[in-house]
Order: sequence, then C-alpha cells, then structure tokens
Amino acid sequence: MKKIVIFASGSGSNAEKIVLHFNKKNHANVFGIFTNNPNAKVLEKAKNFNIPTEIFNRHELNEGKVLEKLNLIKPDLIVLAGFLWKFPEHIIKQFPNKIINIHPALLPNYGGKGMYGLNVHQAVLDNNEKETGITIHYVNENYDEGEFIFQKPVNIENCKSAEEIAQKVLELEHLYFSEVIEKLLT
Repeated sequence: MKKIVIFASGSGSNAEKIVLHFNKKNHANVFGIFTNNPNAKVLEKAKNFNIPTEIFNRHELNEGKVLEKLNLIKPDLIVLAGFLWKFPEHIIKQFPNKIINIHPALLPNYGGKGMYGLNVHQAVLDNNEKETGITIHYVNENYDEGEFIFQKPVNIENCKSAEEIAQKVLELEHLYFSEVIEKLLT
C-alpha cells in the first residue's frame, strides 16, 4: 500500500477529493494530514475520514520535528494541497521527487512568493488574460519553480471577478489532482 501525506492550510477541499479518490483504491491511501493552521477546516475533514493529523508551527517545520513525524510514516508521496508556507530544504532533500504541489495558474506565470489563492486570480484578471489553469509540479527549494508534471488550461474570457476565476480553477484542481497523484504512484 502506497502512503500519501497531505499538507494543507485551509478548507481542505482538494485533500477531501484526494481522500475520497483513494478510499476506492487498494494500492494507495492517505496516511496523514499535516497543517500549520489549528483552525483549518481540513482538520474536520480528516477527522471525518479517521485520518491522523499533525498540527505544527513554523519552528517545528524548520527545525526537524515535522521531518521526524514524516519519517515515522515513510510516505511514498507528499502532496501540498493549499499549503501556504515554503517547504524546508531538509525535507525536500529527504524526499527527492516525492513532494508535489498544485498551483492555481499556468506556471511560470503568476507564481512565486505571495502568489496564492485570490492573489493569483486577481493578477490574472488585472492582466486581462484569456486563459489560466492549474500546474502540478515537483517541489524544490524555490516557490513554484519545480519541474512541471501536469498543466491544464481553462478559458476565462467571460469571468468578471477573481472569485469566478477561482471557481473555474478549483473545478480543474478537483478533476485532475487525484488522477495525477495516482499516475505518480503506479
């Protein structure tokens, strides 16, 4: 059984889709959900699925406590699904090409520090883009610069707000993220 660990900071809608997807499979499953936000809704979702959770602070992430917990699980894949902090190099080195992230834009555009959530979608809207999309990529030591695994565009010509763009992008995330994870684990 392949082991997935998810890192999330917010509502956990992608985490929930991933859990539901792999609950129907017998070759991989989610073995833990880690968050830096003690009030994250992803914790409720994890509880509903009886998935162990870890809540940590920046010091614990950067000083090895989180790595210790990961080493106990020995995940085959670490999935950043709406995790907002920069991932530390010592964890990346311990799990080379086993950490992926989903970004709500077509990288290399609209990536980097501060480019998350509505910030990304507002920038896309402000630049009058006709399309945006998602990028699933490996995590390296720089924000949103790891090797691309998958990209999918979506037309946003009729969108009038960042929220409308966000909804279209979230639909893509929910449609493709679990499938890409599954391909990486087979």
